[in-house]
Amino acid sequence: MSVEPRVFVVDDDASVRKAVSRLLRVDGFSVESFPSAREFLAHGELPDGPSCLVLDVRMPELDGLGLQERIGRAGLDVAIVFLTGHGDVPTTVRAMKAGAVDFLEKPFDADDLVAAVRRALTVSERTRAARTERDHLEARLGVLTPREREVLALVAEGLTNKVIADRFGTTEKTIKVHRGRVMAKMGAPSFAELVRMVEKLGPRA
Repeated sequence: MSVEPRVFVVDDDASVRKAVSRLLRVDGFSVESFPSAREFLAHGELPDGPSCLVLDVRMPELDGLGLQERIGRAGLDVAIVFLTGHGDVPTTVRAMKAGAVDFLEKPFDADDLVAAVRRALTVSERTRAARTERDHLEARLGVLTPREREVLALVAEGLTNKVIADRFGTTEKTIKVHRGRVMAKMGAPSFAELVRMVEKLGPRA
């Protein structure tokens, strides 16, 4: 069962917060709004589904970029669309480098905002799917023996069974057995898929 996408609006300007929330609700989004970054953080965990944060840049106490930084450090899967009445190149660059999906200036165009939110929710969904897949791969990796992990790393580098056997001082037949067990435990139907899994795991493989 899929979880309904959620949109969070954080802006200290009540009129903007109300206008953005109304616009997005009319377009069918589930929206919740907050007058400050700290109140958003106090809200608790994000829903288990795609989510987007429509975020003002300049706010008292904790500004939008500061909230973006905290979200990044916490590893939260929420895609951000910034709104600002004070756009400048350095701020935009900083926000986009930190992973913002879009950066819109006030007054914003309604269609542009809706399109940006849709893109952000798509990004959020893909990010969550990738994280879930990685978690599953790491769980499979955890059941490999130390020698099987060594074989996995060398196989992924493209080394042949003979070369790996020579490196370990064993036989090709033994390496074939290890390789077969690795593919079975990782759930890899082919060598190409096994290599793809290793690429997704990165340095942990």
